[in-house]
Amino acid sequence: MPDTFEQALAAPGAPLVLDGGLATELEARGNDLSGTLWSARLLRDAPEEVVAAHAAFFTAGADIAITASYQASFSGFAAAGIGHDETVSLLRRSVEVARQARDQLPGDGRPRWIAASVGPYGAALADGSEYRGRYGLGAAELADFHRARLEVLADSGADLLALETVPDQDEAVALLSALDGLGVPVWLSYTVEGGRTRAGQPLEEAFAVAAEHEDVVAVGVNCCAPAEVLPAAEVARRVTGKPVIAYPNSGETWDAAGRRWTGHSEFDVDLRDWIAAGVQIAGGCCRVGPAQISAIAARLSECCS
Repeated sequence: MPDTFEQALAAPGAPLVLDGGLATELEARGNDLSGTLWSARLLRDAPEEVVAAHAAFFTAGADIAITASYQASFSGFAAAGIGHDETVSLLRRSVEVARQARDQLPGDGRPRWIAASVGPYGAALADGSEYRGRYGLGAAELADFHRARLEVLADSGADLLALETVPDQDEAVALLSALDGLGVPVWLSYTVEGGRTRAGQPLEEAFAVAAEHEDVVAVGVNCCAPAEVLPAAEVARRVTGKPVIAYPNSGETWDAAGRRWTGHSEFDVDLRDWIAAGVQIAGGCCRVGPAQISAIAARLSECCS
């Protein structure tokens, strides 16, 4: 049995199964996530709901849970009247509740992992900026913003950090610089559109920033249309030589002004093609629930057994 996430990633066999949209499952359970803190609000107000949502994905077959810290930041919590010390506690709690969900599962000897979510600066703005990037901040300002919560999450007991939904190559550079000295494994996942980052940079250049970074154990895409995965995965593997992670949305589109999802679900993916392109971690993001994760787990078991 692997002792670390890196060992699990390198082990032969089927790709690891990631969970789906945590907010999607929380809303399905009747929780109101309409505020600016989204899922992070429940870390304070109803942590048991976050435990239940994680448990639903683990039960569906997920090997990895992403924590409810995507929207959590010192500035975002401060705007909601939450002080520094409580913010530290809530960031740590995001990992604790995922661990609770993992520990309450029947003992089947199967390792499961916790990735502490580190969302982009745009997530804290709660205005859809993570789908645009280019916030008007310099690299040093972005690094300072991320460093504070990276330090807390790196010491939280998570197995790795998920630098996810990154829309901009420049922000990826800032995130990676903010990791210096922390010594924790991470994955770097861009949100993309039309074969480029959301900020418009070529994916070859965007993935290249992680190619030589030893702490980056996987690269890929998330929070994008399913059709974006395959071409991006091929570029990610070719440029970095690292394992690829893919967890797209359902195919629906987020309307930031209306704060709602539009369009239709198109989450019908060819996992064999993904695997051929280097995907070693597969799951879903927004609007992808436990049923779709269960289907991914079943398909991976069939095609890789």
